[in-house]
Amino acid sequence: MDLFEDDTPGDAGDGNMPEFTVSELSGAVKRVIEGEFGFVRVRGELGRISRPRSGHLYLDLKDDKSVISGIVWRGVASKLEMQPEEGMEVIATGRLTTYPGQSRYQIIIEDMRPAGLGALMAMLEKRKAMLQAEGLFDPARKKPLPFLPEIIGVVTSPSGAVIRDILHRLRERFPRKVLIWPVAVQGKSSAAEVARAIEGFNALSPGGALPRPDLLIVARGGGSVEDLWGFNEEIVARAAAASKIPLISAVGHETDTTLIDFVSDRRAPTPTAAAEMAVPVRMELLARTGEGQLRLTRALSHRLEVRGQRLRDLARALPRAEALLDQPRQRLDLLSDRLPQALIRGVDRRRLALSQPAGALRPGLLSRMLATRAEALGRRADRLSIRPIQREIALGADRLSALGKRLDDAGTRRVEEPRAKLDGLDRLLQTLSYKGTLARGYAVVRGEGGQVLTTASAAKEAAGLEIEFADGRMKIGGAASGKPRKAKAPEQGSLF
Repeated sequence: MDLFEDDTPGDAGDGNMPEFTVSELSGAVKRVIEGEFGFVRVRGELGRISRPRSGHLYLDLKDDKSVISGIVWRGVASKLEMQPEEGMEVIATGRLTTYPGQSRYQIIIEDMRPAGLGALMAMLEKRKAMLQAEGLFDPARKKPLPFLPEIIGVVTSPSGAVIRDILHRLRERFPRKVLIWPVAVQGKSSAAEVARAIEGFNALSPGGALPRPDLLIVARGGGSVEDLWGFNEEIVARAAAASKIPLISAVGHETDTTLIDFVSDRRAPTPTAAAEMAVPVRMELLARTGEGQLRLTRALSHRLEVRGQRLRDLARALPRAEALLDQPRQRLDLLSDRLPQALIRGVDRRRLALSQPAGALRPGLLSRMLATRAEALGRRADRLSIRPIQREIALGADRLSALGKRLDDAGTRRVEEPRAKLDGLDRLLQTLSYKGTLARGYAVVRGEGGQVLTTASAAKEAAGLEIEFADGRMKIGGAASGKPRKAKAPEQGSLF
């Protein structure tokens, strides 16, 4: 029987009208709605999106007047090209059905796409504002790029022209080891593959069988907004922000901008420019190194030359070794002359001082004094034993030996200190002596009159030259004898 048969007004109170259960009525409504509409395309704004653990999506499609509940089963949700977000305007394709448990109708969505470029841009701006509010765009969190990375990881398609451009540019500038993680750079699986590649590179262990890169490049050629949309997904942006390895984004052309460009550590306008940012030019480094080495060598040579000239100037200001000993030698001569007379006068004074008490002494007096002392000594000797005396003598001998040793040590030190000073002065004399300078290969050049010649022009004008070496002198030109003779002391400032 047709449940929706038109009733006449008189049948409203007729007790013969058939009765139906709630389930029968709900099933009839379900069959009518599904048979009448089938697959439909609905344009509306997303609202109240729910994502339970089952993986299904529950959402609302609404406009300014009505709301339709929608369901995206787990298998379909994983294949959507875009992730639904509240407030996004979409076009959903699916079949209309009912849910008897709550007496409502709903749409089972099989496909969902943004409703034009404006919807994509609105969703992108909303996502961008959310990530910026979390601080993922903050320049303070961006890591500096390594100056010369040993290993570079590239996330891109292995079959496109992008990877060939990057490898070619790296080979031209500074060849480095490159690890390629192949991914799809557009399509439904692009965002997930790119995020997994970034996380995979970061999971590698430094120095392992597959070494961890020092720098990452995420690259793709140019395209439309839809082609580049995978790099606008939140999962890619968060993976790039969480990367511990410095990352360069090179997605699209210079005018293309994606979310990964804002969270990456450096944005390159093109993949080729990313390779140029990654490594310096090897020849330029070699040129700069050579220039720095040359400047360093020049600076060191100039510094040594200045210090050497300063040392030579100070050496000229030092007095001659002979002059250092002139005054001590003169004082020694004066004291040597005065010493005999001082000894004679000292003996005379002591003889006079001794003669005065000696005049009061007489032999008889001395004899009586000796007898008295001998008698007193005898009385005392009777009371003394020999052992205490021997002990006193032994103790006195020990003290005398210790004092003698100390006296010897003090005398040795008093002699060694002046001797060490004298040896130092002798070495200084040998060092500053012009003889030592001649022994090192220098020579003194004099003219005919014996004057020292210090310039080449003066030597050319001289009629004859006399050259003094360490073992003698020889003449060149004039009345040259050719036989070396004993050198005499040069004039001040005559060494070259």
